Amino acid sequence: MSNKSVRLAVQDLAAQQDGVVSRAQARALGADRDLIGHEEEMGRWQTIGFQSVACHRMPLAKPARWRIAVWEAGEHAALDGSTALQAGGLRNFDDGIHVITPWPYGGRSWEGSHVHRSRLWNPEDFIEVGGLRRTRNDVAAARAGMYAKTNRAGATVMAMAVQQGLTAGEPVFLQVRRINRHKRRTLLLVVARDIVDGAQALGELDFARMCRQRGLPEPSRQVVCRGPKGRVYLDVRWKQFRVVVEIDGVHHDAPESSIGDALRQNAITIGRDAVLRIPVLGLRTVPEQFMDQVELMLTVAGWRRAA
Repeated sequence: MSNKSVRLAVQDLAAQQDGVVSRAQARALGADRDLIGHEEEMGRWQTIGFQSVACHRMPLAKPARWRIAVWEAGEHAALDGSTALQAGGLRNFDDGIHVITPWPYGGRSWEGSHVHRSRLWNPEDFIEVGGLRRTRNDVAAARAGMYAKTNRAGATVMAMAVQQGLTAGEPVFLQVRRINRHKRRTLLLVVARDIVDGAQALGELDFARMCRQRGLPEPSRQVVCRGPKGRVYLDVRWKQFRVVVEIDGVHHDAPESSIGDALRQNAITIGRDAVLRIPVLGLRTVPEQFMDQVELMLTVAGWRRAA
């Protein structure tokens, strides 16, 4: 093939891969080091890292950066965690590029990508779409919870994956059970079970236990009241103080915003005859902040701690 034909073949492949190809792919099409160097000198292509070539000179799009991070990490690498979920359609969550490789192998990190060398390597965990290998959504959701920077972010991304229809609760729970010896494993198991169960009743029981641990009065649960449109079921109520707490299940609101929204709304509500809302994910990840609000609300309503 002529250099022109090779160049067109490489560019055609790049057009199907977000504008980039790996050096291995370029070689397979006949593009040697000299041809790539010539195209770069002519200002048509750019080499990136040690394993990647962009057939343009523009800034790299996010999917192109995912591909490069995988190629730089090694032959068996794949997108993992929240990055694999983003490739599968996850919206409104981004905590960097995560790549998984089998233990103990694994290449270099590229521009801050997180390369996870894992003993949990199983070929059945992966799918390939458009030439990009990534973990399945259920596996990725569990791993995203493990890789997240905070407990709150880990619980949130798992709930988001299910809420946005990328996977279901039960497969995520089964994948979390595969995680061994990780500091967040217990929390992720609880959150995954919450997602499976809907967590409404479970959240109320946990809330009552937290009240006892704090020395707060025991609330009534699932109280039936009459509202303007008939019967209303309140999750938790202290009748004598006219304080109500609603425990919102994992699917009640968008997990990515419900915890912060509830804390802000409750801060405004305290001091008035109104309802405090607590997302189950809030009980799991920032319980002290919400229980501080409950105690303050009861105090404003007239409750006093026994001497």
